Amino acid sequence: MAKSIDVSDLDIYYGDFLAVQGVNMTIRARAVTAFIGPSGCGKSTFLRSLNRMHEVIPGARVEGKVLVDGQSLYEPGVDPVAVRRQIGMVFQRPNPFPTMSIYDNVLAGNRLNSKKLKKSAADDIVEKSLKGANLWNEVKDRLGKPGMGLSGGQQQRLCIARAIAVEPQVLLMDEPCSALDPISTAAIEDLIHDLKSQYTIVIVTHNMQQAARVSDDTGFFNLKGAGQPGHLVEFNPTEKVFANPDNDSTEAYISGRFG
Repeated sequence: MAKSIDVSDLDIYYGDFLAVQGVNMTIRARAVTAFIGPSGCGKSTFLRSLNRMHEVIPGARVEGKVLVDGQSLYEPGVDPVAVRRQIGMVFQRPNPFPTMSIYDNVLAGNRLNSKKLKKSAADDIVEKSLKGANLWNEVKDRLGKPGMGLSGGQQQRLCIARAIAVEPQVLLMDEPCSALDPISTAAIEDLIHDLKSQYTIVIVTHNMQQAARVSDDTGFFNLKGAGQPGHLVEFNPTEKVFANPDNDSTEAYISGRFG
C-alpha cells in the first residue's frame, strides 16, 4: 500500500549547522514527486530525512514532523530500521553487493528481515521483483552470476528490484540516472512511471527535463546565500512549476539563469 507523507516545519541539522530549514509539504501517495534546485541546497539531505538515513551521519538530527499516513517517523520508540524497510532508497550510483549473485542481491533485504526463506518463496520474490524492475527477461538465465557483471543501467534496475523486494510503501531515489547513459535513463524513467501505480515515489534530480517528464509534483529548493540553510521555495504540480511558477527564482532556475 502506497502511503502519503506529510512534512511540517522540518529543520535538518549536521551538528550545530542548520542545513535545511522549515520545510512543509504533502507528498501524495501513488504519485511521483521531484525535487530540483542547485547543488548544495539540501535536496538530498531532505530526501534522506524521509527514511531516517540522514541520522546515520554522526551529529545529524532533525526537528519538526514527518508523518507517513499519520504515523510519525521521529517519535521516540520508532525503529529507524523498520522505517527504512517501509521507505526504500535507491542511490545515485548503482550499488549492487559486489560479492553476491543477481539472485542474492534481490533477496538481501528479505534475508535481513526474516530468518528462513523457503526456496520456492525466494524464487517467487526474485522473479516478481526483477519483473517489477523490468529486468527479468535480461537476467533470468544468469541469476547465479555476479550482480556487478551487469551494465550500469541494469545494475541500477537491480538495485530497484532489491528495494521493492521487501515491499516498501515509498521509494526514494537520489539522482538515480545521473551515472547512466541516455538509453538506460529512459529505461529507468519508464520504470518510475510503471512503479507509481503501486508506490509513492520521491526523486531528486539535477535534470530539469527529467523532472518535467516523470513527476506529478515538483519541489524547488534553493539557498538564500553561501552558508545559509537550504529551504523549499515552491511546491506545486509539475505542470504549474514549469509553465507558470509562483516564484521568480523558480522561473530563473528553470530557465537556466543560475544553478
